[in-house]
Amino acid sequence: MALALFDLDNTLLSGDSDYLWGCFLAEKGLVERDYYEQENQRFYDEYKQGTLDIFEFLSFSLKPLAENKPEVLTRLQHQFLDEIIRPLMGPAAFELIEKHKTAGDTLVVITATNSFVTRPIVKAFGIEHLLATEPEIIDGRYTGKVDGIPCFQDGKVKRLDAWLQQNSQSLVNSWFYSDSHNDIPLLKQVDHPVAVDPDEKLHQLAMDFGWPVISLRHTWK
Repeated sequence: MALALFDLDNTLLSGDSDYLWGCFLAEKGLVERDYYEQENQRFYDEYKQGTLDIFEFLSFSLKPLAENKPEVLTRLQHQFLDEIIRPLMGPAAFELIEKHKTAGDTLVVITATNSFVTRPIVKAFGIEHLLATEPEIIDGRYTGKVDGIPCFQDGKVKRLDAWLQQNSQSLVNSWFYSDSHNDIPLLKQVDHPVAVDPDEKLHQLAMDFGWPVISLRHTWK
């Protein structure tokens, strides 16, 4: 039995749930549309360039959670999954997940996107474990702040280290699938790093290190 780690956005999903959640909120009229779309795009571009200030982004992205009642957020969560996310969950991703389940591996999604957005998606993929950026909750309401270490870049390594200790797991014979150069710190920690539809920086690194490069945009082999 081994640990199989999966990034979510643009890896298992054929899109970025964090960015798309922002677009969804703007479309539903729950945020000031022009400003929110502009900032959402700016942060997404900075993420792709590797220059994102994660705390500045989280201050922006978690604010709508604090501004809406829990029952409203739950309804939006279901709508977002059904309307936006399910069409991005391709068969090749499910085949890869099933391959690791059949091998008896422990499957974990590890993502920078907050757990409010990602938990229903991970459940829909049939994966039990999730490590994500955690929004702070006090008295049953989101505060708009982050709780603990954001699960981003080196933070993914720190969050995973803590999870490994808590769950008596190890990285022996471990796998990690990711599309992004932001995940290079964790890709270097596992025994089997795999670049999935990688961005340019990660693709070049994979070529240099001899890491496998695969696509989940077609049937997985």
